[in-house]
Amino acid sequence: MPVLPRPRGPVSTAVLDVLSGRRPASDLPWRPDAEPLGEDLQLALYCCYELHYRSFDGVDDALEWDPDLLGLRSHLEDLFLGAVRAQVSGGDDVEAAVDALLVEPVEGSGPSWHLARDGERWQLDEYVAQRSLYHLKEADPQAWVIPRLDGVEGRAKASLMTVEHDEYGAGRPERVHARIYAEMMAGLGLDTTYGAYLDVAPAETLATVNIMSLFGLHRRWRGASVGQFALIEITSPPGSARLVRAIERLGLPDEVTAFYAEHVEADAVHEQLVRRDLIAGLLESEPELAADVVLGIQASTLLEDRLADHLTAAWSSGESSFVSRALSAV
Repeated sequence: MPVLPRPRGPVSTAVLDVLSGRRPASDLPWRPDAEPLGEDLQLALYCCYELHYRSFDGVDDALEWDPDLLGLRSHLEDLFLGAVRAQVSGGDDVEAAVDALLVEPVEGSGPSWHLARDGERWQLDEYVAQRSLYHLKEADPQAWVIPRLDGVEGRAKASLMTVEHDEYGAGRPERVHARIYAEMMAGLGLDTTYGAYLDVAPAETLATVNIMSLFGLHRRWRGASVGQFALIEITSPPGSARLVRAIERLGLPDEVTAFYAEHVEADAVHEQLVRRDLIAGLLESEPELAADVVLGIQASTLLEDRLADHLTAAWSSGESSFVSRALSAV
C-alpha cells in the first residue's frame, strides 16, 4: 500500500491529519476556501479518492465512508468541477466533440511531440513517473460506470466491458495494462510501487486523475465518465506512437516500448467500439446525457492541456516538472 504524502497547504494538512489518525474527522474544516486547481485542493481530493482504490498504509478502512470526510470531499468536488465547467464551452453536440478529438495537428507541441522530436531521457522518466498515478490503476475509474449502464438493452455496457476486458489483459495477468506499465517503469529504472510518485506529482497531474475519479464515483456523472473514457481511447493511438518513437530515438531496449506499442494497436480498435457502440448505445438509452458526455470530453481535454503546458514549459526551461520538495513539505 502507498504511504501518505506530505501536505501542500491547510486543506491537505487537515485531510492527511485525519487519515494518519492525528485528528478526528469531526474536526475537519467546514467548506474551506482553496484554489480549485491548486496544489492544496488537488492533493486533498486525490487522497480522499484514493480511499476508494487501495487507500494508504496504516489508514483505517472505515474512513472510506466517514460522513465528515465525505462532506469535505463533496465541497472540494464542487469547487473543482465548478472551476472546470467555467472554462469549457459546454453544449450537447456529441458528434462535434468527438470529431474534434480525431483531428491531429501536423506538428504539435505537447509532451509526446516534444519527447519524440528532441526530448531528453530525464524528461521521459518524469513523464512516465507522473503518468503512473493513472496507469498503475488503468481502467479502474471507468469500471465504476459498468453497473450504471443499461444491462437489458446492453449495447453500451457490452462495448464498455469489451474495452475493459482488454485493459485487464483479456484474462491473461501478464497482459494487464497496469502490469505492462510497471514493467516499462522497471526498464527505465523507476520505482514501480503503486503511488510512489504522488509526493512529487504536481496539481496538473493530480487533476487529470481526479476528474476520472469524480465522474466515476458519481452515478449522476455516468455520461461524463463515458465522455472522459472516449477521450482516452480516441486520442491514445497517435500519442502512443510518438512515445514509441521517443523511446526508440533514445536507444532504450525494446521491452520499454511494449506499453505504448500495445496502445497504438489496441486503442485503435477501442476507438471504434467507444464511438459506435459505447457512446451511441448510451445516448440511444439516455439521450438526455448528451451534454454530460460533452462535459466529460471537454473537462478532460482542458485538464490534459493544462498538464501538457506545465510539462513543456518546465522542460523548455531545463527545469523539472515535479512539484518542489519545499512545497510538498508545507
